[in-house]
Amino acid sequence: MTVRGLLGAFVLCLAACTQAPRPVTFHADGYPEQLSDWNVVYRDGDALALNDRVVPFDLNTPLFSDYAHKLRTVWMPEGTSASYEPREALDFPVGTIISKTFFYPLADGKDAVARTEDTAHDRAGEGLDLRHVRMIETRLLVRREQGWVAIPYVWNDAQTEATLDRTGADVPLQLVAADGSREDFVYEVPDQNQCAGCHASNNTTRDIKPLGPKARHLDKDYDYAGGRENQLAHLQRIGYLRGVPADGVPRNADWRDAAHASLDARARAYLDINCGHCHNEHGPADTSGLWLDAGEHPPRHLGLCKPSVAAGQGTGGHRFDIVPGDADASILAFRMGSDDPGVRMPEVGRDVVHREGVELIAAWIAAMEGDCDRG
Repeated sequence: MTVRGLLGAFVLCLAACTQAPRPVTFHADGYPEQLSDWNVVYRDGDALALNDRVVPFDLNTPLFSDYAHKLRTVWMPEGTSASYEPREALDFPVGTIISKTFFYPLADGKDAVARTEDTAHDRAGEGLDLRHVRMIETRLLVRREQGWVAIPYVWNDAQTEATLDRTGADVPLQLVAADGSREDFVYEVPDQNQCAGCHASNNTTRDIKPLGPKARHLDKDYDYAGGRENQLAHLQRIGYLRGVPADGVPRNADWRDAAHASLDARARAYLDINCGHCHNEHGPADTSGLWLDAGEHPPRHLGLCKPSVAAGQGTGGHRFDIVPGDADASILAFRMGSDDPGVRMPEVGRDVVHREGVELIAAWIAAMEGDCDRG
C-alpha cells in the first residue's frame, strides 16, 4: 500500500474510533441479551463512557455490597423529567433507565481486588478508568408502561461486554486490604427475583421501585465534568427533575463523615440505606416490628429492648434487638457481624462482613443509655 493509502486508512480508522456512539435505546418490553443493546454506557478505549444525556449520581451513604464500588447513572427520554418526592424515590417517567455498575479497584490480578473506600483512581471523566478497575455486573432498573423491571448483566473477563443473566451468577474473588491481608469470597450477582425482592419495599403492593434515588440520598454535591454542583440542583437545571423546594429538602448523613455528622445521624443513615427498604412499617420485614428506615420511630421500633419475633437462630441466644450500652448483647450487631447465610443481615447482597459498618453500629449502641431489665 502506498504512503497515501496508509494515511487514508489511518484517517478512516481514527474517524471510526472517535465517532459518536449510537443513541441510548429504550426497550419497552423483552430482555435484550447484551448491555450494549441499551447503549447507556459503552467501552471507549480504556474507559467505560457514558452516552449522551446519561447523568451520573451518587448517594450520601451507599448500600454495602461486599466492598464493591458503584457507578450509578440515570437517563430519561427527551422532553421528560422526574417529579420531586420528599420521602419516597423520585417519580420517574416511563422510559427512564437507571444503571448501577458494580466494580472493584484492582489489587494484583483480575481476581484479586482491593478492599478500600478510596475512589481516586476509579474514574475517567464521569465514567470508569478500566486500567485500574474490574467490572463485575451492571444492573438496569427500567421504567416501562407496566412498572419498573430489574435486569442484571454480567461483564465478561475481557471487560468488553456484559450479558444478560436472569438466574444470577457467582464470581470468586479475593479482597486485598491495605495491610496485605487477604480474604476469599464469592461475589453473588442476584437473580432477577432477588433484585425484585429488595426493590419491592412495600409488602402490600409488591411494586418494584428504585431505592437509591431519593431526595435524602441525593442531596449532596457531585464532581460533574462541568464542575461541582448539588445533585438535585443539577438534575433540575438540566431538565431531569422538577418541583424541588427552595428549602426543607431532607439529607442523610455520610456514614463516614465523623467530622460533620453526629454518631446518631451516621448510624441512622447507614441503617436506612442498608436495612430500611425491608425494615419499615410497610416493608417485607414489617411483622418484625423493627423499623430501621429514616424518620421518627418510637425507641421500641428502633429495636431498643425489643425481643425478636422472627429471628430464630439469628438471635445467637441474645434477648433483645438492641441492648443500650452493650453491642455484644444486641441481636442487631450480632447479625450484622455474621457471614453465616442463616444468620447474617442483610440476608442477600453480601458474602463478607462490613467491618467498618459493624463498628459504626456497635459504637452507636454503646453510646445509648437505658436498662432493658428495668422495662
